[in-house]
This record gives sequence, structure tokens and C-alpha cells, in this order.
Amino acid sequence: MLEPNTAQPNERHALVIGGSIAGMLAAQVLTKYFNRVTIIERDYVSDQPEYRPGVAQSHHLHVLLKRGLDILEQLFPGFKTELLASGAIAANASADYLWFGLGGWTPRSSSDLNVYNLSRNFLEYLIRRRLATNNRIVFMPATQVTSLLSNTNNTQVTGVQVRQKLEAQQDDSLRQTNIHADLVVDASGRNSCAPQWLEEMGYAAPKKTVINSFLGYASRFYQIPENFQGDWQGIVLTAKAPGTRSAVMSAVEGKRWIVTLIGVGRDYPPTDEAGFLEFARSLRHSMIYETIKNAIAISPIYAYHRTENRWLHYEKMSKLPSGFVLVGDAVCAFNPVYGQGMTVAALGALTLDECLSQQFSRHTDSNLVGFSQSFQKRLSKIIAVPWLMATGEDFRWDTTVGGKPTWITQFMQIYLDQVLLLAAESADIHRLFLEVINLIKSPTALFQISVLRQVLLRIFQGSHLKWHRKGDSLLIDN
Repeated sequence: MLEPNTAQPNERHALVIGGSIAGMLAAQVLTKYFNRVTIIERDYVSDQPEYRPGVAQSHHLHVLLKRGLDILEQLFPGFKTELLASGAIAANASADYLWFGLGGWTPRSSSDLNVYNLSRNFLEYLIRRRLATNNRIVFMPATQVTSLLSNTNNTQVTGVQVRQKLEAQQDDSLRQTNIHADLVVDASGRNSCAPQWLEEMGYAAPKKTVINSFLGYASRFYQIPENFQGDWQGIVLTAKAPGTRSAVMSAVEGKRWIVTLIGVGRDYPPTDEAGFLEFARSLRHSMIYETIKNAIAISPIYAYHRTENRWLHYEKMSKLPSGFVLVGDAVCAFNPVYGQGMTVAALGALTLDECLSQQFSRHTDSNLVGFSQSFQKRLSKIIAVPWLMATGEDFRWDTTVGGKPTWITQFMQIYLDQVLLLAAESADIHRLFLEVINLIKSPTALFQISVLRQVLLRIFQGSHLKWHRKGDSLLIDN
């Protein structure tokens, strides 16, 4: 394997900061356009599916939406087969999940929404294993990027400076070195230092939007009993605002259940056993509580509270240095309760692929002039829909900070409520709703004539809801 800063004649080198899912998918794309790709990861990385400190939320339930799964298959042909062979649990989102929504239990029906249940650690491990077969990729673990390198007038990023832990040393000795690259991709997540690095180069920091519903998780793994007779792979119990409590339970690899309890508005689930079970018992339905109250717990109870929606608007910056782009949570991190993060990271990788293809087709000398800004603008359009979906839901609670819902957002909440009530009666509408939240279809699909007609009938004929505008607010009368 080549050393990361060992250049070959006429070799093009790309570098990715962060071995996250966003970073690894970006690296896979970059191998189409660069001779060598280096992934720099600050954690030590095991060759097993183990927890690492840089992904503190990995103890909790993660959902790979159908759109994200399809992109992984596109980037790594045969990945779905590999998931199944490695122990991931095949599930049909509309048939194998019990969904207790606004109107109660939704009808179960078969669909093409075939997904896989597995832990975040296991998914990262399987992607890393695939990357290990790509001889263009070099992985540098236990290495931290400390700054960006640039040309003399700071108009182009030319690489990074890193501190690398020396494994042979018994103390905390570090080696500092420079690594040069034609393109640097920041996939270092919520803790990205890019705003500070750019300011050090003379650029303005990006504007930031933060919307925080103060949602918190508590999660635990349980052993699935040998005599378990259930015909489901997961349970979703949603909150009904202004109620703050919800939960998700799913089978994952290793004959385990993972149970994630969720509270909004600082109604954080407890991390002691009695409190955890009592929180589960207090949900809108008792099914998860009844399932786990006598089950064998096989892990501690893990908590996670860093769940705010945060968007750094690099797409609005008047200037960006050439040779530097950002992806994943380094740009936009979503409230993870909606399960969008990994799929949006996959969409970002596709966007990177499309933008690089267009850039190099326009510039036969493979220069990257103008690429940074054009990519960030294109990525922002990908982010916009899941951002509105997440923040629109978070605005249901008056404890949410960082903005306030417009009358359009409030109308959308009312409309979606009616869709969810219809979903309890119609398998077709429930499937359509699942297609939207799996990012297979746009939210505009919920306004197709067949659905719109039923929603309007509920609102104007059979519903008690009435509303009127007052300034920027939509007032609802019961």
C-alpha cells in the first residue's frame, strides 16, 4: 500500500477528512476520477463492527432508508446480497413493521420497500470491508487534520496538515506531517473545523441555521428469545403532539432487538433500568413495554442528546477556495429521529459523482476551478427537501427554538395529520407515506389528486378542524 503523501508522476490525489459513512461513500466515488484517495480518520478503526468514539450516536437505532440502500447498491454492486449473507435482517417496510401512528395501527401490506435492519457499527464495517478491496484507497486511522494547506494567495486548498498517533510508541507521541492533494473533501461531521480553517485563510465563516427541538434518545439492546413467535421485524410508536414521547424497536443482526426511546422538549428518557421501562410503559401504546419487560437486556442503556438540525450554508458564500468541498453532517446535520442522515449522505455522494463528471467533461485538463461553489450549490438543493421535512415536524412542539413555523408550515402539519389519519384506514396511503419518508418520492406525492380529494373531504366535511390566518400564523379552532 502506498504511503499517503507518496506522489507518482501525473498522479491525481483526493483526500477525505473523516471515515464516516459520508466520507467512505465520497471516497468510493472519488476513485472514479483520481488515481489515489486517502481517508483520514481520527479514531483507531477495528477490523470488526465495533463502536468508535467519533460516532457517539452509533449505540442507537439507525435506519438506512430505501433510497439510501439503493444508492449503496449502485456504488457497491452486490451490496444487498452481502448484507443478507452477513446477517442483516431483511424487512419489508410496509409489511414487517408495526406502525402506530396518529390514527392508530396502520394496515400492513406488501410493497417493494424492501430494506435491511442492522446496527450502525455493522453497516460501517461492511462498507469499510468493501473499500479495503479497492486498491486506489489508502486509510489513515488515528490521524487528526489540524489545518488546511493552500497556495500563496489562499485561493486553492492544496492538502492538509495532520497529527498522527505513532502506534509503536508507548506514550502519546505524535507525528506531524503535510499531505498534498488535488481535492480535499471534508466529511468530518458535526465537529468539522472547516469554518475556523476558512477564516484562517481569510474567508468568511458560513451562515448557520440551527433548529432544536431538544430531542433525546435512550437505547438498549435485548436478546431475542428463542421461542419468540412475532411476525414482525420492528415497531414504531409515534408521538402525538403536544405529547413528547415515542419509540422504535427493531430486530438487528446477532439475534438482537434494539429499543430506542425518544423524548422531545427535554423530556429525555432515563438511563436507569426502572426509569427506562417506566418511560416505555408511558408511551401511547404498551406493545414495546410488554415485549421488553421480561426480555434479557444485553447492553447498558445509552443516552444521546445532540440532535439539533444544523445547516452551514456554504452554498451562500460569495467565495470558496478551489479544491475543497464539504459533505454529510459537516454541511447539514438533521434531527436523527427522522432517519435521513445516512441516506442524505448517500445522495451527497451521487451529487459529488455528477458534479465531478460535469467538471471534467468541461475541463479536459481536469482543473477544479469553480467546482467548490457549484458543488455546494447543487448539494444544497438535495438537502432542502429533507431539511423541510425534519424541521417542519420539529416545529410541532412549542419548545423548539431557532425559528418559528410559518403559516405554510402549519398548514402542512394540518394536511399531514389528515394523511396520517387516512393511513390508519388505507394501506395504499400508508405505503405512499412510507415512500415519501424513505425519500423514494417527493412530498408532493401526498398532494396527488386521489389523496388530496380524501384529505379535503375530511377537512371540509367530516373534520372538526377550522383555521384562519392572523399575520404569519395559522390559527386552528376546534
